[in-house]
Amino acid sequence: MTMQATPPVLTVPGATDELTARLQDGLARVDLLLREVVDHDDPFIAEASGHLVAAGGKRFRPLLTLLAGELAGGINDDVVRAAAGVELTHLASLYHDDVMDEATVRRGVPSANAAYDNSTAILVGDLLFGKASELIAGLGAEAVRIQAQTFVRLCAGQIRDDRPCPPGVDPVDYYLQVLADKTGVLIATAGRYGAMFGGGSARTVEIMRAYGEKVGIAFQLADDLIDIASDTEETGKTPGTDLREGVDTLAVLRAKESADPADARLFELLSRDLSADEAGLREALTLLRAHPALERAREETYAVARAAQRLLDPLPDSDAKAALQALALSVVARVG
Repeated sequence: MTMQATPPVLTVPGATDELTARLQDGLARVDLLLREVVDHDDPFIAEASGHLVAAGGKRFRPLLTLLAGELAGGINDDVVRAAAGVELTHLASLYHDDVMDEATVRRGVPSANAAYDNSTAILVGDLLFGKASELIAGLGAEAVRIQAQTFVRLCAGQIRDDRPCPPGVDPVDYYLQVLADKTGVLIATAGRYGAMFGGGSARTVEIMRAYGEKVGIAFQLADDLIDIASDTEETGKTPGTDLREGVDTLAVLRAKESADPADARLFELLSRDLSADEAGLREALTLLRAHPALERAREETYAVARAAQRLLDPLPDSDAKAALQALALSVVARVG
């Protein structure tokens, strides 16, 4: 199985050179373990299992596990194992996501469903979830329990994401809970594992769990804003994907709260099926980019990131704490 070199550490403005070097070394160990775990006696299964590992990526979740380990006492073999387990869980979910989204590209390469087929992508995703559980099992019963609870929330969040907000429920609250489940919970587990296996106190572990969930929500909110506010040349992604799929992200939900008659045309467009209406999609994006709701959603996204930062206040100052504070804002700084 041919694999790429270890990806560079995600830039963390608050990290010292010494901390960056330790993180880089930790990520190299995580990638080595990932390569070992996804290998298989059957060459086809080995190739399909390693497809997204080889494609690289930011390795955001294992980076957070390593940083939390540094915060608690240092990176050790258990922290590396936990980081690999979290990343493998994330990769497994991507195999399933791409089937559901009918995606064709992931991390700059053909998605697994496009490279192979839907059935293979689903089964390999299942296999990787099993491999992730096997890795985590080596860390003890409590880690297994956390892994199982994380997986349940991931699935519940994805199920609710595909369903409309129930009557009588605030749409914004519903949407934020979906984000907490489908994105926040695994990032929360990344931080929680790092603090646990780095030797942190129960208080530090809980702080890192709560911090990770907030960062995960902020990360997804930022992606939602980018989908509206950025163009293809800036991001390499096609804007308006959520609108095409009929997903009401935070900016759309805030726009729909408006009572301004001038928004009638926007409301009309948002009520349509835009999946095959390129002209309508472009007009809706233009109107949303000029709407006050976009700035409000941006402010709310930054507020979530700042709330994550404040959770770290009780912890003693350290290089790792400074890096985590910077990381919380860096995930939303992409939206300006």
